[in-house]
Amino acid sequence: NFCLSHGIALWDVLKSCTIEGASDATIRDAVPNDIALILEKANIQAIFTTGQTAGKLYHRLCERSTGRPAIVLPSPSAANAAMRLDTLLERYRIILPYLDEPPTCI
Repeated sequence: NFCLSHGIALWDVLKSCTIEGASDATIRDAVPNDIALILEKANIQAIFTTGQTAGKLYHRLCERSTGRPAIVLPSPSAANAAMRLDTLLERYRIILPYLDEPPTCI
């Protein structure tokens, strides 16, 4: 409901891959999702990725077919716990101008 009420769509960069546990460093055999079809049909204003790995995968595997760059946000993973909450919030505020109705909690 939160995503729908604010005009947010979520989509994985990868359709499939081989990965050991949850370690991005072990990703092999990456197959991208076909986001180009969604971009043709929906009014997508911006593409954001969460984390450097997703950003690199999008750039390498998807950007050429979409013709649109992605803005890389910090990973929300617990592995990124070194980033202070106020810094994380500040970095994510870049999304606000793209929302249909910005949330009041940020």
